Amino acid sequence: MPDSASRLSLIEADLFERPTHFRLPFRFGAVTVTEAPQAFVRTRIRLADGTEAVGQAAELMVPKWFDKNPALSNADNFNQLRQSLRIARDHLLAAGKQTAFGLSATVELAHHAACAKAGLGGLIASFGLALLDRAILDALCKAHGMTATAALQINLPGLDARTTPDLLGFDLTGFLAARTPAASIGMRHTVGMIDAITEAEKPADGPQDGLPNSLEGAIAAYGHRYFKIKLSGKADADLDRLVRIAALLDTLPEYHLTLDGNEQFPDAEAVIALWDKIEAEPRLARFRQAILFLEQPIARAQALAAPIHPLAQRVSVEIDESDGEMGAFATAKTLGYTGISSKSCKGFYRAVLNRARVQQWGRGFFMSAEDLTTQGGIAVQQDLLLAALIGAEHVERNGHHYVDGMSGASSTEQAAYLAHHPDLYTATADGRARIAIHNGAVSLASVLAAPGLGVAVEADWAALSPLAG
Repeated sequence: MPDSASRLSLIEADLFERPTHFRLPFRFGAVTVTEAPQAFVRTRIRLADGTEAVGQAAELMVPKWFDKNPALSNADNFNQLRQSLRIARDHLLAAGKQTAFGLSATVELAHHAACAKAGLGGLIASFGLALLDRAILDALCKAHGMTATAALQINLPGLDARTTPDLLGFDLTGFLAARTPAASIGMRHTVGMIDAITEAEKPADGPQDGLPNSLEGAIAAYGHRYFKIKLSGKADADLDRLVRIAALLDTLPEYHLTLDGNEQFPDAEAVIALWDKIEAEPRLARFRQAILFLEQPIARAQALAAPIHPLAQRVSVEIDESDGEMGAFATAKTLGYTGISSKSCKGFYRAVLNRARVQQWGRGFFMSAEDLTTQGGIAVQQDLLLAALIGAEHVERNGHHYVDGMSGASSTEQAAYLAHHPDLYTATADGRARIAIHNGAVSLASVLAAPGLGVAVEADWAALSPLAG
């Protein structure tokens, strides 16, 4: 496809939000979350030939992950993310006519610099640009009547190595042409720090909505085979909890799991101390063999300050919260890290280019698909699409567990998703849409077939509120 067909300018960008209330509290690290607003972006682009198209994106504004400063309130965190969205919008509206990737690459440094000047860290800056990028790419694909897979295979977005000079000489064209997502993907169930493990442990006053309120209940309801266990950084407490979880998982014929440190360890030595305890505990023998990798155990301020090779020799380690800019993975590689997470909230293009790095670097390096907070509808479908495009066999996915279906969405919008994505959602007796998980996996057929970034339904814009602040 000629370059002129993929060149565009952003001519409008509207920002919205709606509240999301959790059915179960979720604790990770040092915070418990019970509610958060979900941000929505609507863009209008104009192609070189004058054709216009509208795109969309959505993402939950999760407190105490993008910025874990305890002095900031949840409301402060929400406002940080809103500010990032507005800064990204202003930069992209002024960026002129380029490819979709060119727009992002052109403003990325200035956007991050403006966010830093406002006291916003790399992950917060990434959030704003990521949502606008996705909405622009969605509009571009729709303008050409193409699915995201088809668009990526011919490099319609115009991806190149300008933000990843280490990929100069890599066959990016061939890499993109080979993107062939599978028709389904495994759902990796996250076990939060205060989640009930067995049915006997679940609170008597928990929600009575027919959805599972414990790990045991989730396994029975969904058939999960992949799990993600949160760690607290307190070795004895972690060990006791892992033993109790292992007692349940060991009853399954097969399972695989990942561990998430969520920056709760001061250094690699503290992680090794926990690993020593895990290896010495006979009740964790099978559990230990099922561990695929360890996610970001060390706080981001120290994670990339020193090598972790002694730890990496014991278990594969990836960065997540340290992935605040495009060069982070290359830096982490020199320190002993071998993996990185894919998350829509950090950037579609970043994930694809980091996946190209994994292929270039070869054996031993990996990319996981993470993000438990994506909500039913636009957010979950765009992230499932991204996970499929990078070739992930399973993805961390727990929005359906902590939030009942499309919390806050209108009945009209939910009915539209049930009609257009019947393989991905199932209806309750009163018509609400919930994720349909069978044998621990979800179908991606309708997501992959939808023009744009995997969503055949337009947001009910009239039911949303303008972005606050």
